Amino acid sequence: QVQLQESGGGLVQAGGSLRLSCVASARTFNTYDLGWFRQAPGKEREFVSAISWSAGRTYYADSVKGRFTISRDNAKNTVYLQMNSLKPEDTAVYYCAADRSVVVFTLSVEYHYWGQGTQVTVSS
Repeated sequence: QVQLQESGGGLVQAGGSLRLSCVASARTFNTYDLGWFRQAPGKEREFVSAISWSAGRTYYADSVKGRFTISRDNAKNTVYLQMNSLKPEDTAVYYCAADRSVVVFTLSVEYHYWGQGTQVTVSS
């Protein structure tokens, strides 16, 4: 059983920044692929970013490229999502996800373990 807990969400003005964190309980955290997804009211959950267990590969949705940065600290069992130049359309609940041997990093069905989510609200 892997448990994930997100933090760092909140209310921010357009153009501002937030840094989301996700702490995992897994002892073998370094072997897990990690992803960030978000879901706005009335919309499907969508891919935001992902990072491989080796940290050798990162992936970003086109809508966040150049603004968001994913990183991981295996010593702290934590994955981060640095969000800069936030826009109102970034408003959503953000979820951390993890699994081993992810093949298609952009698909939510690839991930077995999920956090409870953290709310990000960007005002115009």
